[in-house]
Amino acid sequence: MATPIDPNVLRPHYAAFLRADRVLLTGHSHQAWPDVAREGNTDAFDAAALHVDDKWGKAFEAAATVRAKIANMTGAGVDRIALGGSTHELVVRLLSALPLEKKRHIVTTAGEFHTLYRQLRRLSEEGVEVDFVEVAPLETLAERLAAKVRTDTAALFVSTVLFETSTVVPNLAHAVSAARAKGAEVVLDTYHHFFVKPLREADYGDVFLVGGGYKYAQWGEGVCFMTVPAGCNLRPAVTGWFSDFEHLSAPRDGAKVTYGPTLAERFAGSTYDPTSHFRAQRVIRFFEAQGMTPERLHAGYTMQTARIADALVAKGHEVLSPLDAAWRGGFVAVRVENPDVVISKSREAGVHFDARGSIVRLGPAPYLTDTEIDRGIAVFCEHARRLAR
Repeated sequence: MATPIDPNVLRPHYAAFLRADRVLLTGHSHQAWPDVAREGNTDAFDAAALHVDDKWGKAFEAAATVRAKIANMTGAGVDRIALGGSTHELVVRLLSALPLEKKRHIVTTAGEFHTLYRQLRRLSEEGVEVDFVEVAPLETLAERLAAKVRTDTAALFVSTVLFETSTVVPNLAHAVSAARAKGAEVVLDTYHHFFVKPLREADYGDVFLVGGGYKYAQWGEGVCFMTVPAGCNLRPAVTGWFSDFEHLSAPRDGAKVTYGPTLAERFAGSTYDPTSHFRAQRVIRFFEAQGMTPERLHAGYTMQTARIADALVAKGHEVLSPLDAAWRGGFVAVRVENPDVVISKSREAGVHFDARGSIVRLGPAPYLTDTEIDRGIAVFCEHARRLAR
């Protein structure tokens, strides 16, 4: 395994976020931004001040940097990477392209993030049949998803790493293969995978990957992506004017709506705040300068989450994340009886993590030292009440 990044080397570059009086175990949600992120915000202002409406040339250069990094991380071609302010924005465009008038069935899990779960629940109220497959038992999830796919299934939506427990879904390629064999599109939510574990489009095949930089990439809000499978000919009904720059000046003669030459453009939106991409561009260059490669980040998360999980197990807590690092993402989930108290009391002690129902999530990050992690664990254990088994 690669050598993890030394947090003591990184910490001086995070002066705005890191303080002696708090520990940020929020790596799975909102990581600290390196100080250069502030310069990215300034870059956006300066581009507008200097170029006014011509700032978009600089903005598109920043977007190209983001696409290049996503391409490097996933193996998808840059011309197949659609960008959006949120994964919801991208998923809605994709949903609008599905032939739901003919294929009114969707398969997903009951463990998807609110973005997808809420949207699909709402569609089910409008007559789309949605199968929400229970996650447990995890060992058979892929097979159970595959069994639900029918000839009238429009799409399969599933996460590669579950947002509640940081669990890698096993044998996912089996479900993907079954769905594609019956003509269903496959959409994989990789938000808790991206920048944590190796992520290659080729491992899954002909799929859409969605994710973003809000969490582990430290890019902040507004930098999400969707890789579009080669050969995709879907035509989103929800479509922005960025989807076909070439024909903006064409006569409005009622002809069929056209799309740009790349798959990225096909799923493009419209005018957006480019600050997010300027900020991401600065952070991407910072990661590269610090040698924060996918391999080294993966090594660091593996060691840090093992430290947390082992300590919690030793204290008798119910750890929901896999103890086998091969099946664990970038945080550790633990079930407690009093999550609200744990969060509030820990926050008073300067330790930050979050909860989803009865599940508290402890998320490390490359800039956290072992001493900070141990302090966070101690504060958690001081206030957490174990559920009776």
